[in-house]
Amino acid sequence: MTLVVRPVRVNDAHALFRMAQATGGGFTNLPADRPTLAGKIERAITAFVRADDTPADEVFLFVLEDTDRAAVCGTCQIFSRIGSTWPFYSYRIGVLTQFSKELDRTIRVETLTLCTDLDGATEVGGLFLDPAARSAGIGKLLARSRYLFMKLHRPRFADRTLAELRGALDGDGRSPFWDGLAGRFFGMPFREADEFNAIHGNQFIADLMPKHPIYTAMLPDAARAQIGRPHGSGKAAMRMLEREGFAFDNYIDIFDGGPTMIAKTDRIATVREARSDRVSAIAGQGSGSPCLVGAGHLARYRCCHGEVSAVDGGVALDREAAQALGVALGDTVVHVPD
Repeated sequence: MTLVVRPVRVNDAHALFRMAQATGGGFTNLPADRPTLAGKIERAITAFVRADDTPADEVFLFVLEDTDRAAVCGTCQIFSRIGSTWPFYSYRIGVLTQFSKELDRTIRVETLTLCTDLDGATEVGGLFLDPAARSAGIGKLLARSRYLFMKLHRPRFADRTLAELRGALDGDGRSPFWDGLAGRFFGMPFREADEFNAIHGNQFIADLMPKHPIYTAMLPDAARAQIGRPHGSGKAAMRMLEREGFAFDNYIDIFDGGPTMIAKTDRIATVREARSDRVSAIAGQGSGSPCLVGAGHLARYRCCHGEVSAVDGGVALDREAAQALGVALGDTVVHVPD
């Protein structure tokens, strides 16, 4: 089985819709709505052909293809500059300290403040792997392929990158955080609000949410317990982000309270450690070290697992990876240890 991450194509729409239906809700970047997905695919294709290298409000949508079966089994996304078309809302966790001289007591209370502090950052998100295709290392291939793309196209991305992790849901697919806070203002269940946001954007948040800080002590215990906690299925993703250098910096999602992980783009481990080299030899299996290898500009980008070794004038790449990436002698690849 040869797995390759590549830019989305129009004929991937059915596979993406099938995966969107399997997410179980709370997955705004992959809505189970065919017109919305079609619009996102069209927007991504436009981004992959834009010649200008300046940052813009774009989405780069990738799919994971099993080339042996010509089947799409995963997807991931990069939003190059969030908050450009409409604000990117988060809750910032803060602490308010007050002192009473009469009581000789200092009170510290936690607050949530609606903010747009993260406007202008790059966001990585929308990572989903078909359950039938899940095995060791495949999720990491999807996640890290985005960072190699960013390395190859660095001027298109911001100096700060974030990743929003889905917050915890209960057994009925409801969000205790939503029910205890935002749901009281919107009068709609979490799933309905989440789907509305995925299709129509989040301007309604600015229209209806309170602008003053929320005291977390006034929230129900169930809502307060979910602040900054990832969904059970996202714990592995959180550990993977931490290994790349992302950290939780007291920003959470306004819908489900999930943590927002942030890193300086150039300090992301895969971006920092990746090296570009000329392919000077095509070798057989077992002749190099396991690596993640990427090649190609924009719409020609490909990424897969491969074996790389140093040789005079560049690197040797194993034959299977070279074929999957469409590279030949003299071409340039970017690679990082697996």
